[in-house]
Amino acid sequence: MTLPIDAQEVLEREFLEIRAKLLQLAASFDRLDRGAGSVVGDARYDLIRRGLEILSSEAPDKAEQLQLLFSRNYDDDWQATLNMPAAK
Repeated sequence: MTLPIDAQEVLEREFLEIRAKLLQLAASFDRLDRGAGSVVGDARYDLIRRGLEILSSEAPDKAEQLQLLFSRNYDDDWQATLNMPAAK
């Protein structure tokens, strides 16, 4: 049986990558702020803001919640909805 990795070990291993991703996000938000016009009210921007709320929460299943946030609900009739030919 594999034991879970200690949280301190995860932090040691992934700190620099997490830091780089946070800096990249901050730069993207800076570009949005400096851009002409506004994205407030854009559904994609709202999704991103909700994603940040998930990341800042204490929930243990952040990856699952983010995946669900950015995913479509299952549609039994997805092929017709997406105008795709049915599989033969």
